[in-house]
Amino acid sequence: MIPRYSRPEMVAIWEPQTRFRIWFEIEAHATDKLAELGVVPKEAAAAVWAKAGDAVFDVARIDEIERVTKHDVIAFLTHLAEIVGPEARFVHQGMTSSDVLDTTLAVQLARASDLLIADVDGLLAALKRRALEHKYTPTIGRSHGIHAEPVTFGLKLVQAYAEFARCRARLVAARAEVATCAISGAVGTFANIDPAVEAHVAAKMDLAIEPVSTQVIPRDRHAMFFATLGVVASCVERLATEIRHLQRTEVYEAEEFFSPGQKGSSAMPHKRNPVLTENLTGLARLVRGMVVPAMENVALWHERDISHSSVERMIGPDATVTLDFALARLTGVIDKLLVYPANMRKNIDRLGGLHNSQRVLLALTQAGASREESYALVQRNAMRTWENGEDFLTNLKADADVAARLSQAEIEAMFDEAYHLKHVDTIFQRVFGED
Repeated sequence: MIPRYSRPEMVAIWEPQTRFRIWFEIEAHATDKLAELGVVPKEAAAAVWAKAGDAVFDVARIDEIERVTKHDVIAFLTHLAEIVGPEARFVHQGMTSSDVLDTTLAVQLARASDLLIADVDGLLAALKRRALEHKYTPTIGRSHGIHAEPVTFGLKLVQAYAEFARCRARLVAARAEVATCAISGAVGTFANIDPAVEAHVAAKMDLAIEPVSTQVIPRDRHAMFFATLGVVASCVERLATEIRHLQRTEVYEAEEFFSPGQKGSSAMPHKRNPVLTENLTGLARLVRGMVVPAMENVALWHERDISHSSVERMIGPDATVTLDFALARLTGVIDKLLVYPANMRKNIDRLGGLHNSQRVLLALTQAGASREESYALVQRNAMRTWENGEDFLTNLKADADVAARLSQAEIEAMFDEAYHLKHVDTIFQRVFGED
Protein backbone atom coordinates (compact mmCIF):
# COMPACT_ATOMS: atom_id res chain seq x y z
CA MET A 1 0.00 0.00 0.00
CA ILE A 2 1.23 3.47 -0.84
CA PRO A 3 -0.60 6.69 0.06
CA ARG A 4 -0.99 7.68 -3.60
CA TYR A 5 -3.48 4.88 -4.19
CA SER A 6 -5.01 4.54 -0.73
CA ARG A 7 -8.05 5.90 1.05
CA PRO A 8 -8.00 6.32 4.84
CA GLU A 9 -11.09 4.31 5.78
CA MET A 10 -9.91 1.16 4.02
CA VAL A 11 -6.33 1.60 5.19
CA ALA A 12 -7.56 1.83 8.80
CA ILE A 13 -8.95 -1.72 8.60
CA TRP A 14 -5.43 -3.06 8.10
CA GLU A 15 -3.49 -0.91 10.55
CA PRO A 16 -1.71 -2.77 13.40
CA GLN A 17 -3.78 -1.06 16.07
CA THR A 18 -6.99 -2.26 14.40
CA ARG A 19 -5.64 -5.77 14.07
CA PHE A 20 -4.62 -5.94 17.74
CA ARG A 21 -7.99 -4.55 18.78
CA ILE A 22 -9.73 -7.37 16.90
CA TRP A 23 -7.33 -9.90 18.44
CA PHE A 24 -8.23 -8.59 21.86
CA GLU A 25 -11.96 -8.74 21.23
CA ILE A 26 -11.74 -12.35 20.03
CA GLU A 27 -9.69 -13.36 23.06
CA ALA A 28 -11.89 -11.43 25.50
CA HIS A 29 -15.16 -12.80 24.10
CA ALA A 30 -13.75 -16.32 24.20
CA THR A 31 -12.71 -15.80 27.83
CA ASP A 32 -16.23 -14.59 28.65
CA LYS A 33 -17.74 -17.80 27.32
CA LEU A 34 -15.10 -19.91 29.06
CA ALA A 35 -16.07 -18.18 32.30
CA GLU A 36 -19.73 -18.87 31.67
CA LEU A 37 -18.86 -22.55 31.14
CA GLY A 38 -16.91 -22.58 34.39
CA VAL A 39 -13.54 -23.17 32.73
CA VAL A 40 -12.02 -19.91 33.98
CA PRO A 41 -13.01 -17.58 36.86
CA LYS A 42 -15.64 -15.01 36.00
CA GLU A 43 -13.56 -12.42 37.84
CA ALA A 44 -10.69 -13.06 35.43
CA ALA A 45 -12.89 -12.56 32.39
CA ALA A 46 -14.22 -9.32 33.85
CA ALA A 47 -10.70 -8.13 34.60
CA VAL A 48 -9.63 -8.61 30.99
CA TRP A 49 -12.28 -6.19 29.80
CA ALA A 50 -11.84 -3.79 32.72
CA LYS A 51 -8.08 -3.44 32.31
CA ALA A 52 -7.66 -3.71 28.55
CA GLY A 53 -11.08 -2.95 27.08
CA ASP A 54 -10.12 0.64 26.31
CA ALA A 55 -6.41 0.07 25.94
CA VAL A 56 -4.35 1.47 23.10
CA PHE A 57 -1.94 -1.33 22.43
CA ASP A 58 1.75 -0.47 22.18
CA VAL A 59 2.64 -1.62 18.69
CA ALA A 60 6.33 -0.92 19.20
CA ARG A 61 6.31 -2.98 22.39
CA ILE A 62 4.61 -5.91 20.65
CA ASP A 63 7.17 -5.73 17.85
CA GLU A 64 9.94 -5.68 20.45
CA ILE A 65 8.60 -8.83 22.10
CA GLU A 66 8.14 -10.54 18.73
CA ARG A 67 11.78 -9.99 17.87
CA VAL A 68 12.52 -12.40 20.73
CA THR A 69 9.57 -14.80 20.48
CA LYS A 70 9.45 -14.90 16.67
CA HIS A 71 5.69 -15.38 17.14
CA ASP A 72 3.24 -12.53 16.71
CA VAL A 73 0.31 -13.92 18.70
CA ILE A 74 2.53 -14.84 21.66
CA ALA A 75 4.04 -11.36 21.51
CA PHE A 76 0.56 -9.85 21.69
CA LEU A 77 -0.52 -12.11 24.55
CA THR A 78 2.65 -11.19 26.45
CA HIS A 79 1.89 -7.51 26.01
CA LEU A 80 -1.74 -8.12 27.01
CA ALA A 81 -0.49 -9.75 30.21
CA GLU A 82 1.56 -6.63 30.92
CA ILE A 83 -1.67 -4.65 30.80
CA VAL A 84 -4.07 -7.06 32.49
CA GLY A 85 -1.84 -8.67 35.08
CA PRO A 86 -2.20 -12.17 36.61
CA GLU A 87 -5.72 -12.71 35.24
CA ALA A 88 -4.23 -12.82 31.73
CA ARG A 89 -3.21 -16.42 32.32
CA PHE A 90 -6.81 -17.40 31.65
CA VAL A 91 -6.78 -15.80 28.19
CA HIS A 92 -6.31 -18.06 25.13
CA GLN A 93 -7.35 -21.19 27.06
CA GLY A 94 -7.60 -24.12 24.63
CA MET A 95 -7.09 -21.86 21.61
CA THR A 96 -4.43 -21.86 18.93
CA SER A 97 -2.96 -18.92 17.05
CA SER A 98 -4.94 -19.65 13.89
CA ASP A 99 -8.16 -19.23 15.85
CA VAL A 100 -7.18 -15.63 16.40
CA LEU A 101 -5.50 -14.96 13.06
CA ASP A 102 -8.09 -16.54 10.79
CA THR A 103 -11.05 -15.08 12.63
CA THR A 104 -9.41 -11.66 12.56
CA LEU A 105 -8.80 -11.92 8.82
CA ALA A 106 -12.46 -12.81 8.38
CA VAL A 107 -13.48 -9.68 10.29
CA GLN A 108 -11.12 -7.51 8.25
CA LEU A 109 -12.26 -8.92 4.92
CA ALA A 110 -15.90 -8.52 5.92
CA ARG A 111 -15.32 -4.89 6.85
CA ALA A 112 -13.37 -4.33 3.64
CA SER A 113 -16.25 -5.91 1.71
CA ASP A 114 -18.68 -3.46 3.26
CA LEU A 115 -16.58 -0.55 2.00
CA LEU A 116 -16.22 -2.08 -1.46
CA ILE A 117 -19.96 -2.68 -1.70
CA ALA A 118 -20.55 0.95 -0.73
CA ASP A 119 -18.02 1.97 -3.40
CA VAL A 120 -19.94 0.02 -6.03
CA ASP A 121 -23.18 1.62 -4.86
CA GLY A 122 -21.64 5.04 -5.49
CA LEU A 123 -20.46 3.98 -8.93
CA LEU A 124 -23.88 2.55 -9.78
CA ALA A 125 -25.51 5.84 -8.85
CA ALA A 126 -23.15 7.78 -11.11
CA LEU A 127 -23.62 5.35 -14.00
CA LYS A 128 -27.40 5.48 -13.70
CA ARG A 129 -27.48 9.26 -13.67
CA ARG A 130 -25.26 9.56 -16.74
CA ALA A 131 -27.00 6.68 -18.55
CA LEU A 132 -30.38 8.37 -18.18
CA GLU A 133 -28.82 11.68 -19.23
CA HIS A 134 -27.57 10.14 -22.49
CA LYS A 135 -30.28 7.55 -23.01
CA TYR A 136 -30.99 8.81 -26.54
CA THR A 137 -27.62 10.33 -27.42
CA PRO A 138 -26.76 8.46 -30.63
CA THR A 139 -23.24 7.20 -31.18
CA ILE A 140 -21.70 4.64 -33.45
CA GLY A 141 -21.30 1.12 -32.17
CA ARG A 142 -18.02 -0.58 -32.98
CA SER A 143 -16.98 -4.19 -33.40
CA HIS A 144 -13.28 -4.95 -33.81
CA GLY A 145 -12.83 -1.19 -33.40
CA ILE A 146 -14.62 -0.63 -36.73
CA HIS A 147 -17.93 1.18 -37.24
CA ALA A 148 -20.88 -1.20 -36.96
CA GLU A 149 -24.40 0.11 -36.27
CA PRO A 150 -25.67 3.00 -34.11
CA VAL A 151 -26.20 2.66 -30.39
CA THR A 152 -26.60 5.37 -27.78
CA PHE A 153 -24.07 6.58 -25.27
CA GLY A 154 -26.66 5.78 -22.62
CA LEU A 155 -26.61 2.15 -23.74
CA LYS A 156 -22.86 2.03 -23.19
CA LEU A 157 -23.37 3.26 -19.65
CA VAL A 158 -26.38 1.09 -18.86
CA GLN A 159 -24.34 -1.93 -19.93
CA ALA A 160 -21.69 -0.88 -17.43
CA TYR A 161 -24.40 -0.39 -14.80
CA ALA A 162 -25.67 -3.95 -15.30
CA GLU A 163 -22.10 -5.25 -15.14
CA PHE A 164 -21.37 -3.52 -11.84
CA ALA A 165 -24.73 -4.60 -10.45
CA ARG A 166 -23.49 -8.15 -10.99
CA CYS A 167 -20.22 -7.17 -9.34
CA ARG A 168 -22.13 -5.96 -6.31
CA ALA A 169 -23.98 -9.26 -6.03
CA ARG A 170 -20.67 -11.11 -6.30
CA LEU A 171 -19.14 -9.00 -3.53
CA VAL A 172 -22.12 -9.68 -1.26
CA ALA A 173 -21.73 -13.41 -1.89
CA ALA A 174 -17.95 -13.27 -1.41
CA ARG A 175 -18.40 -11.43 1.88
CA ALA A 176 -20.77 -14.10 3.13
CA GLU A 177 -18.40 -16.86 2.10
CA VAL A 178 -15.31 -15.41 3.76
CA ALA A 179 -16.92 -14.12 6.97
CA THR A 180 -16.54 -17.25 9.10
CA CYS A 181 -15.18 -17.78 12.61
CA ALA A 182 -12.91 -20.62 13.74
CA ILE A 183 -12.24 -21.15 17.47
CA SER A 184 -11.58 -24.88 17.38
CA GLY A 185 -8.11 -25.30 18.88
CA ALA A 186 -5.16 -27.29 17.62
CA VAL A 187 -6.04 -29.28 14.46
CA GLY A 188 -9.64 -28.14 14.80
CA THR A 189 -11.05 -30.92 16.99
CA PHE A 190 -12.29 -28.77 19.93
CA ALA A 191 -10.40 -31.13 22.23
CA ASN A 192 -9.44 -28.32 24.61
CA ILE A 193 -12.22 -25.83 23.97
CA ASP A 194 -15.97 -26.18 23.82
CA PRO A 195 -17.66 -25.47 20.44
CA ALA A 196 -19.94 -23.11 22.35
CA VAL A 197 -17.00 -20.72 22.63
CA GLU A 198 -16.73 -20.57 18.84
CA ALA A 199 -20.45 -19.91 18.53
CA HIS A 200 -20.24 -17.12 21.12
CA VAL A 201 -17.28 -15.40 19.44
CA ALA A 202 -18.89 -15.76 16.02
CA ALA A 203 -22.03 -14.02 17.24
CA LYS A 204 -20.07 -11.23 18.90
CA MET A 205 -17.92 -10.63 15.81
CA ASP A 206 -20.86 -10.88 13.39
CA LEU A 207 -19.48 -13.97 11.67
CA ALA A 208 -20.83 -17.37 10.70
CA ILE A 209 -19.42 -20.54 12.26
CA GLU A 210 -16.88 -22.40 10.16
CA PRO A 211 -18.25 -25.99 9.94
CA VAL A 212 -14.83 -27.67 9.64
CA SER A 213 -11.76 -25.60 10.33
CA THR A 214 -8.98 -28.25 10.75
CA GLN A 215 -7.11 -25.48 12.69
CA VAL A 216 -7.34 -23.05 9.78
CA ILE A 217 -10.36 -21.83 7.86
CA PRO A 218 -10.30 -23.56 4.45
CA ARG A 219 -8.66 -21.28 1.91
CA ASP A 220 -11.11 -21.99 -0.89
CA ARG A 221 -13.19 -19.30 0.78
CA HIS A 222 -10.39 -16.77 0.47
CA ALA A 223 -9.61 -17.86 -3.08
CA MET A 224 -13.19 -17.11 -4.07
CA PHE A 225 -13.04 -13.76 -2.30
CA PHE A 226 -9.91 -12.59 -4.09
CA ALA A 227 -11.13 -14.02 -7.38
CA THR A 228 -14.22 -11.85 -6.97
CA LEU A 229 -12.02 -8.81 -6.42
CA GLY A 230 -10.19 -9.74 -9.61
CA VAL A 231 -13.45 -9.86 -11.57
CA VAL A 232 -14.51 -6.48 -10.20
CA ALA A 233 -11.12 -5.05 -11.14
CA SER A 234 -11.52 -6.43 -14.67
CA CYS A 235 -14.88 -4.68 -14.96
CA VAL A 236 -13.21 -1.46 -13.82
CA GLU A 237 -10.65 -1.91 -16.57
CA ARG A 238 -13.24 -2.66 -19.22
CA LEU A 239 -15.03 0.63 -18.62
CA ALA A 240 -11.75 2.53 -18.25
CA THR A 241 -10.53 1.11 -21.57
CA GLU A 242 -13.75 2.20 -23.28
CA ILE A 243 -13.24 5.75 -22.06
CA ARG A 244 -9.59 5.72 -23.15
CA HIS A 245 -10.64 4.71 -26.67
CA LEU A 246 -13.35 7.34 -26.80
CA GLN A 247 -10.86 10.03 -25.75
CA ARG A 248 -8.46 9.31 -28.62
CA THR A 249 -8.03 12.41 -30.78
CA GLU A 250 -9.39 10.65 -33.87
CA VAL A 251 -12.53 9.63 -31.96
CA TYR A 252 -12.99 12.32 -29.29
CA GLU A 253 -16.50 11.38 -28.27
CA ALA A 254 -15.86 11.63 -24.54
CA GLU A 255 -12.98 12.53 -22.26
CA GLU A 256 -11.97 12.77 -18.66
CA PHE A 257 -12.62 16.09 -16.97
CA PHE A 258 -9.59 18.35 -17.34
CA SER A 259 -9.44 20.69 -14.36
CA PRO A 260 -8.16 24.30 -14.41
CA GLY A 261 -4.41 24.31 -13.94
CA GLN A 262 -4.04 20.65 -14.87
CA LYS A 263 -1.10 19.78 -17.11
CA GLY A 264 -1.11 16.91 -19.59
CA SER A 265 2.53 16.76 -20.59
CA SER A 266 5.84 18.19 -19.40
CA ALA A 267 6.86 18.65 -23.04
CA MET A 268 3.66 19.42 -24.98
CA PRO A 269 1.36 22.02 -23.42
CA HIS A 270 -1.57 21.07 -25.64
CA LYS A 271 -1.97 17.53 -24.24
CA ARG A 272 -5.14 16.34 -22.45
CA ASN A 273 -4.37 12.71 -21.61
CA PRO A 274 -6.66 10.00 -20.16
CA VAL A 275 -4.42 9.62 -17.12
CA LEU A 276 -7.11 8.52 -14.68
CA THR A 277 -8.41 5.68 -16.81
CA GLU A 278 -4.87 4.61 -17.73
CA ASN A 279 -4.18 4.53 -14.00
CA LEU A 280 -7.27 2.39 -13.47
CA THR A 281 -6.04 -0.07 -16.08
CA GLY A 282 -2.79 -0.45 -14.15
CA LEU A 283 -4.51 -0.82 -10.78
CA ALA A 284 -6.78 -3.51 -12.20
CA ARG A 285 -3.71 -5.48 -13.25
CA LEU A 286 -2.42 -5.35 -9.70
CA VAL A 287 -5.65 -6.64 -8.17
CA ARG A 288 -5.87 -9.47 -10.69
CA GLY A 289 -2.25 -10.31 -9.97
CA MET A 290 -3.21 -11.16 -6.40
CA VAL A 291 -5.78 -13.78 -7.43
CA VAL A 292 -3.32 -16.54 -8.38
CA PRO A 293 -1.50 -16.50 -5.00
CA ALA A 294 -4.89 -16.76 -3.28
CA MET A 295 -5.71 -19.78 -5.44
CA GLU A 296 -2.38 -21.38 -4.61
CA ASN A 297 -3.08 -20.90 -0.88
CA VAL A 298 -5.87 -23.47 -1.04
CA ALA A 299 -3.50 -26.46 -1.07
CA LEU A 300 -2.11 -26.38 2.49
CA TRP A 301 -0.41 -29.38 4.08
CA HIS A 302 -2.61 -31.70 6.15
CA GLU A 303 -4.51 -29.82 8.88
CA ARG A 304 -2.47 -26.66 8.32
CA ASP A 305 0.76 -24.97 7.42
CA ILE A 306 1.53 -21.25 7.19
CA SER A 307 2.55 -20.95 3.55
CA HIS A 308 -0.61 -18.90 3.08
CA SER A 309 0.21 -16.45 5.86
CA SER A 310 2.81 -14.28 4.14
CA VAL A 311 0.64 -14.12 1.04
CA GLU A 312 -2.45 -12.96 2.90
CA ARG A 313 -0.60 -10.40 4.98
CA MET A 314 0.20 -8.69 1.69
CA ILE A 315 -2.76 -9.34 -0.62
CA GLY A 316 -5.40 -8.74 2.04
CA PRO A 317 -4.53 -5.07 2.49
CA ASP A 318 -3.17 -4.46 -1.00
CA ALA A 319 -6.06 -5.93 -2.99
CA THR A 320 -8.82 -4.30 -0.94
CA VAL A 321 -7.09 -0.91 -0.62
CA THR A 322 -6.28 -0.83 -4.34
CA LEU A 323 -9.76 -1.84 -5.46
CA ASP A 324 -11.36 0.62 -3.06
CA PHE A 325 -9.28 3.41 -4.56
CA ALA A 326 -9.98 2.26 -8.12
CA LEU A 327 -13.75 2.15 -7.63
CA ALA A 328 -13.76 5.61 -6.10
CA ARG A 329 -11.61 6.96 -8.92
CA LEU A 330 -13.84 5.40 -11.58
CA THR A 331 -16.90 6.92 -9.92
CA GLY A 332 -15.26 10.35 -10.15
CA VAL A 333 -14.40 9.79 -13.81
CA ILE A 334 -18.00 8.87 -14.68
CA ASP A 335 -19.46 11.64 -12.58
CA LYS A 336 -17.42 14.34 -14.37
CA LEU A 337 -17.03 12.68 -17.76
CA LEU A 338 -17.18 15.17 -20.64
CA VAL A 339 -19.43 13.88 -23.42
CA TYR A 340 -19.45 15.29 -26.96
CA PRO A 341 -22.67 14.41 -28.86
CA ALA A 342 -21.67 16.57 -31.84
CA ASN A 343 -18.52 14.55 -32.35
CA MET A 344 -20.55 11.37 -32.00
CA ARG A 345 -22.76 12.62 -34.80
CA LYS A 346 -19.75 13.39 -36.99
CA ASN A 347 -18.41 9.90 -36.46
CA ILE A 348 -21.76 8.29 -37.26
CA ASP A 349 -21.81 10.16 -40.56
CA ARG A 350 -18.14 9.59 -41.31
CA LEU A 351 -18.65 6.51 -43.51
CA GLY A 352 -21.45 7.89 -45.64
CA GLY A 353 -24.26 5.80 -44.17
CA LEU A 354 -22.53 2.41 -44.27
CA HIS A 355 -23.93 1.57 -40.85
CA ASN A 356 -27.25 0.83 -42.60
CA SER A 357 -25.80 -2.03 -44.68
CA GLN A 358 -27.53 -4.81 -42.72
CA ARG A 359 -30.93 -3.20 -43.18
CA VAL A 360 -30.44 -3.12 -46.95
CA LEU A 361 -29.22 -6.71 -46.92
CA LEU A 362 -32.33 -7.86 -45.06
CA ALA A 363 -34.63 -5.82 -47.29
CA LEU A 364 -33.17 -7.43 -50.42
CA THR A 365 -33.66 -10.94 -49.01
CA GLN A 366 -37.25 -10.08 -48.14
CA ALA A 367 -37.70 -8.78 -51.70
CA GLY A 368 -36.80 -12.19 -53.12
CA ALA A 369 -33.03 -12.14 -53.61
CA SER A 370 -30.97 -14.93 -52.12
CA ARG A 371 -28.80 -14.04 -49.15
CA GLU A 372 -25.66 -14.58 -51.21
CA GLU A 373 -26.91 -12.28 -54.00
CA SER A 374 -28.10 -9.70 -51.48
CA TYR A 375 -24.77 -9.72 -49.66
CA ALA A 376 -22.86 -9.27 -52.93
CA LEU A 377 -25.07 -6.35 -54.02
CA VAL A 378 -24.73 -4.54 -50.72
CA GLN A 379 -21.03 -5.22 -50.32
CA ARG A 380 -20.04 -3.93 -53.74
CA ASN A 381 -21.78 -0.63 -53.03
CA ALA A 382 -20.39 -0.55 -49.51
CA MET A 383 -16.81 -1.08 -50.69
CA ARG A 384 -17.18 1.63 -53.31
CA THR A 385 -18.47 3.97 -50.62
CA TRP A 386 -15.67 2.96 -48.21
CA GLU A 387 -12.83 3.26 -50.70
CA ASN A 388 -13.91 6.42 -52.52
CA GLY A 389 -15.56 8.34 -49.69
CA GLU A 390 -18.90 8.35 -51.48
CA ASP A 391 -22.47 8.28 -50.19
CA PHE A 392 -23.87 4.80 -49.61
CA LEU A 393 -27.50 5.78 -50.25
CA THR A 394 -26.61 7.45 -53.54
CA ASN A 395 -24.65 4.42 -54.70
CA LEU A 396 -27.47 2.04 -53.84
CA LYS A 397 -30.01 4.14 -55.70
CA ALA A 398 -27.77 4.16 -58.76
CA ASP A 399 -27.29 0.38 -58.75
CA ALA A 400 -29.66 -1.15 -61.30
CA ASP A 401 -29.58 -4.57 -59.65
CA VAL A 402 -30.62 -3.07 -56.32
CA ALA A 403 -33.24 -0.89 -58.00
CA ALA A 404 -34.70 -4.00 -59.62
CA ARG A 405 -35.54 -5.30 -56.18
CA LEU A 406 -36.25 -2.14 -54.14
CA SER A 407 -37.90 1.15 -55.01
CA GLN A 408 -36.17 4.45 -54.33
CA ALA A 409 -38.51 5.04 -51.39
CA GLU A 410 -37.81 1.59 -49.98
CA ILE A 411 -34.07 2.17 -50.18
CA GLU A 412 -34.41 5.55 -48.47
CA ALA A 413 -36.47 3.97 -45.71
CA MET A 414 -33.47 1.78 -44.84
CA PHE A 415 -31.61 4.91 -43.68
CA ASP A 416 -33.91 5.88 -40.81
CA GLU A 417 -31.67 6.07 -37.73
CA ALA A 418 -34.59 5.70 -35.33
CA TYR A 419 -34.90 2.10 -36.50
CA HIS A 420 -31.65 1.19 -34.74
CA LEU A 421 -32.71 2.76 -31.47
CA LYS A 422 -36.32 1.63 -31.22
CA HIS A 423 -35.65 -0.80 -28.35
CA VAL A 424 -33.55 1.47 -26.15
CA ASP A 425 -36.46 1.73 -23.73
CA THR A 426 -36.73 -2.04 -23.53
CA ILE A 427 -33.07 -2.39 -22.58
CA PHE A 428 -33.27 0.37 -19.97
CA GLN A 429 -36.38 -1.18 -18.46
CA ARG A 430 -34.63 -4.52 -18.19
CA VAL A 431 -31.92 -2.88 -16.12
CA PHE A 432 -33.77 -0.18 -14.18
CA GLY A 433 -37.33 -1.46 -14.28
CA GLU A 434 -39.93 1.26 -14.74
CA ASP A 435 -37.74 3.84 -13.03
